[in-house]
Amino acid sequence: MKNFFGKIKNFTKQITEVENNLYTGKKDFLEIYERNAELEKEIEERTYELNIANQRMLTLQHIWDMMNSAKPISSVLKTTVKSLQTELNYLSCVIIQKESDENGDYSEIIAMSEDQTSQKFSTLFKDHLNTERLSYDKNKLIWKALAKHEITHSKNMRDGLDSILPNLDEEVVENILSNAKCRSFIILPLKTINKDFGVLCVLSYREDLTEGELDFLKLFARQIELALTIVNLFQVVKDQAVTDALTGLYNRRYFQECLEKEVTRAKRQHQPFTIIGIDLDHLKHINDKFGHSLGDLAIQQISKVLKQNARSIDVPVRMGGEEFNVLLPGIDSVGGMKAAERIRKAIEDSPIEIVGKITASLGVATFLEQSDNIEELLELTDQAMYQSKRNGRNQVTLAKTNNQSSWQERAIDAFIDILSKQRVPVEEGFSKELCEKLKSSTADTNSPKEMVYTVADMLAKTYNPQHNDGSTKSKLVIATMLAKHFELSQEELDNLKIAMLLYDIGNLMLPKELLQKTEPLSDEDLQHIKEHPVIAARKILEPISDIQDVIPIIEKHHENWDGTGYPNKIKGPEIPLVSQIILITDAYFAMTEKRAYREEMSKEEALEIIKADSGKKWNEALVKEFIHLIGKHENSIKLG
Repeated sequence: MKNFFGKIKNFTKQITEVENNLYTGKKDFLEIYERNAELEKEIEERTYELNIANQRMLTLQHIWDMMNSAKPISSVLKTTVKSLQTELNYLSCVIIQKESDENGDYSEIIAMSEDQTSQKFSTLFKDHLNTERLSYDKNKLIWKALAKHEITHSKNMRDGLDSILPNLDEEVVENILSNAKCRSFIILPLKTINKDFGVLCVLSYREDLTEGELDFLKLFARQIELALTIVNLFQVVKDQAVTDALTGLYNRRYFQECLEKEVTRAKRQHQPFTIIGIDLDHLKHINDKFGHSLGDLAIQQISKVLKQNARSIDVPVRMGGEEFNVLLPGIDSVGGMKAAERIRKAIEDSPIEIVGKITASLGVATFLEQSDNIEELLELTDQAMYQSKRNGRNQVTLAKTNNQSSWQERAIDAFIDILSKQRVPVEEGFSKELCEKLKSSTADTNSPKEMVYTVADMLAKTYNPQHNDGSTKSKLVIATMLAKHFELSQEELDNLKIAMLLYDIGNLMLPKELLQKTEPLSDEDLQHIKEHPVIAARKILEPISDIQDVIPIIEKHHENWDGTGYPNKIKGPEIPLVSQIILITDAYFAMTEKRAYREEMSKEEALEIIKADSGKKWNEALVKEFIHLIGKHENSIKLG
């Protein structure tokens, strides 16, 4: 019996030990379970945070890729707000720009995400959002945030709505607020190059704004600002490339681009366009009497008139100096004359303080009416404008169809005659090649006939390897501008242009080794050089009947104002002005080109030499105008 109770006691003790062990194991198990549950929760939170961070990085990468694409900024901004709204789970996003015009400040929605909230807003605000101008009040919430450049987080939707569209009906406001899922909104100011651009507004489902979310939105806003800054910089560079700095009008380069497109369109649609040429009267008198600052003001006044009188599709251009053009797409000569007269009168009715009334001379020519050749049309516009100036200024002249051979055609015929009849010692194969080029340019009625400049350059290179391609046309442009300043007749202008192409052709008759000498020339060498104008005039050009008026110009183009020139040592007014123009233009280009015996001079060095010979080699008035012309047009005309 005693043993029995002893066994029972031992068994009870064993059971207690087992129970104690089970309780301890259960406690350990619960602790492990709870620890694992906490770890799983922490892992889940960290995974969520990593997913959010990764999503944000992908969104930023997407925006960066868009910024580096060729897409327009409007497309970039729309994609930006869409990415922000969809990829980061916002209710809606919108970019609002602050604008200003003559009527004051206003705001404009330039990008909005495509979501249910924005669609509802568009429906409710249909009458408001369909207009380009939205209200702007610097005392409203979003514009205060922009002024302070502070990110603002608010739960007051009423203030947000009132910032964009004040004075909404209370019924509309309540309708929006009662149905909106929005719990808060974030305002991110946007600035570009120290300028307040506008704001990015983000509508959120959440009331709170976490620190991580705020940091990301700051980074996101900076990316938008960077995109806007890049676009603004590109636009500035683009504007500078096609606009004139003094007037803000388009420049010669842009005009040429527009003209090419307009010619293509006009031919395809069989529709005319008109060019108005405008030249400010008496600019030299204004500069001399009142100073160049008021001369510039007169030029700016004409540009202002052109802007005010231009349609949105017209192209007003400053061609250089006091000359302007206006391209009028789809306008015939009747409409062109009316537009030109309106511009003329507006200029006359826009006096300048101190200077008083200013006027301009205008010429009008229409594509498909006066000519279907654009080079000839520009020439006719120029001639009509010049005719207005010669007839007393402050008037409009319609160009006349040029039934006679143009100066270019006369020059081409002269070159063909010289080359085909072997009037100069040029290799036969080369001569035939040049003749073919010239004939092809005359056969094509749409050709600008600029092949004559190329041929003149190619011939010049045969006796002067240092000759710069393109300088023949540059010389002609400068010489023509000089001639217009001195109001030469159209006939004199045409003869000057032909002479500029042919005046040095006598050099082809001289020994090449003479023209390429690196050491000083002997008296005999100099005598040979002095013969080339006579050779050109009498031996090469005299047999060509169509250019007889050009021969005296070329023969006298090396005569000096003081009588020390050659071949006849005539002086002063005995020398044709056109011959003096050729001499000074040729001298400048020769000095700024490299030679076998010296390096090229700078523009400044060449002009100093020309200035030193004023009254000796050249007419003083000619020197003054030439120096002024080179300084004023060096950026718009290729010189040398």
